[in-house]
Amino acid sequence: MSAPLIILAVTFAAAIGLGLWARRGHTMNLEEWSVGGRGFGTIFVFLLMAGEIYTTFTFLGGSGWAYGKGAPALYILCYGAAAYTLSYFMLPVIWRYARARKLVSQADFFASKYDSPALGALVGLVTVAALVPYLVLQLKGLGIIVSEASYGSVSSTAAVWMGTAALVLYVVVSGVRGSAWTAALKDILILSVAVVIGIYLPLHYYGGYAAMFRAIERAQPGFLTLHASGMSPSWFISTVLLTAVGFYMWPQFFAGAYTAKHEDVFRKNAVMLPLYQLIILFVFFAGFAAILQVPGLKGADADLSLLRLAEQTFSPGWVGVIGAAGLLTALVPGSMILLTAATILAQNVYRVAVPDASDRTVSRLARSLVPVIALLSVALTLRGGAAIVPLLLMGYNVVTQLFPSLVLSLGARPLATTAGAAAGIVAGEATVAYLTMSGASVATLAPWAPQAVKDLNVGIVALAVNCVVLAVVTSVTRRRGGSA
Repeated sequence: MSAPLIILAVTFAAAIGLGLWARRGHTMNLEEWSVGGRGFGTIFVFLLMAGEIYTTFTFLGGSGWAYGKGAPALYILCYGAAAYTLSYFMLPVIWRYARARKLVSQADFFASKYDSPALGALVGLVTVAALVPYLVLQLKGLGIIVSEASYGSVSSTAAVWMGTAALVLYVVVSGVRGSAWTAALKDILILSVAVVIGIYLPLHYYGGYAAMFRAIERAQPGFLTLHASGMSPSWFISTVLLTAVGFYMWPQFFAGAYTAKHEDVFRKNAVMLPLYQLIILFVFFAGFAAILQVPGLKGADADLSLLRLAEQTFSPGWVGVIGAAGLLTALVPGSMILLTAATILAQNVYRVAVPDASDRTVSRLARSLVPVIALLSVALTLRGGAAIVPLLLMGYNVVTQLFPSLVLSLGARPLATTAGAAAGIVAGEATVAYLTMSGASVATLAPWAPQAVKDLNVGIVALAVNCVVLAVVTSVTRRRGGSA
C-alpha cells in the first residue's frame, strides 16, 4: 500500500474511532444526540463553529476561486468576519430563548417564537432543501480530495461511498458529540497543512508573496483586482452582506449554538473566530501560486488547483497528509449537516403531522433518517454538478430568506405576524427558485439600471421581495386583528 493510501486510511479510521468514542458515558436521547445536552464549553463550541469554516468549500473552493477568479475570491475572507460580529449580539439572545424552552432545532425557534408549528415545518422543509446541496458539496469535495491524494488508487465514487458510510455510522451512534471530537482532529491537521502550503508554495515557486503577485499581474493584467463589471465592487459588497446575514441561518450553525453551556461562549468565539479565519489566506496563497504552475484548469476543474500543485511539488507522503486534512474538511461539516437535517425532519415535520408522537419515537426516527438523507445526497453527488463555490452560493440564497423573519422575532414579541413571516419566506424562496432555474441576474431583470446595480448579487432581489411581502402581509393581518 502506498504512503498516501496509508495516511488517508489511518486518518479515516481515526475520525471514525473518535466519532464513536465520543458517545461514551452518554445516553443518546434527542436532546443529547442533537445538541449535546447543552453542555459544551467554549472550546467545543469553538470547534463546532470553526469546523464549519474549514469545509471542502474553503479547502477546494477557496483555492479554486483564487486560481480561477482572482480578487473576487476574497469575499470568502470577508463574510465570515462580518457574520461573527453579528453573532456577538444575536446568538446569546437565541441561546437564552432556546435553553429556557429546550429547543433542539432552528425550526423549533420559529415555531415557538411565532407560536406556529406549521411555520416551523415550513422553515424545516426550506432548510433541509438547502442542506442537501450543502452535503452534496462536502461529498463532491471528499471524492475529489481522496481520488487526487491517492493518485487515482481510490476512485471518486468509492471515496464518496466510504465517506458516507463513515458519516452515517458515527452520526447515528454519537450525534453532535461525534462531530465535535472529529472537529478537534480536523482543526489540528488543517491548520498545519494550510499554513505550510500557504507559505511554502509561494516561496518555492516565486521567492515570496510580492514576487508571486507581480508575476500573476504580468501574465494576467487586472486579475488581482475586482472587475469593472460582473464581479465588481457592488457584486463583492452585496455578496459579502448576503452571505454574512445568511451564515447563521444555516440550521447546523443555528442549532450548534444550542450546545453551549452559557452565553459568554458566543462572545468569546466572536472575538476569536475572525482571527482564526485569517488562516483562509494561506489557502488563497496556494491557489494563487497554482495559476502559473498548473495552468489551463477551467470551470469546475479549478477546484483541483491546490491538489494538482501539491502533487507536482511534494512527495507522495506529504500529498497524503494534505489529502487527509481535506478528507476531514468533508467529514466534520458533513456529519453536522446529516444530524441537523434528520433532526428537523423528525422534530418539525413528522411531529407536526403526528402531534402525539413520543420523544423516544421522534429520536428513533431522527436517527433512522440519517442513512436516507445520506443516500439521497450520494445520488445527487454522483450525478456530477457545478463547481463548489456556485453550489454553496445557491444554498446561501435559500437560507438567507429566513433572516428577516428571524430578526423581527428577537424581541419579546415578534414584530411580524405569523402570516407575514410565512408569506415572506415563501415569496423569497419562490423568487430564488425562479432565478436559479431561469439563470436570471439583476442585469437581465433590469438591463436599464446603472452598472453598479446590474452587478448586484441576484440574491438581493429575492431578499427584497421577501421583505416587501412580509411587510405588506404583516400590515394587512395586523389591521384585521390577527397574528396568523
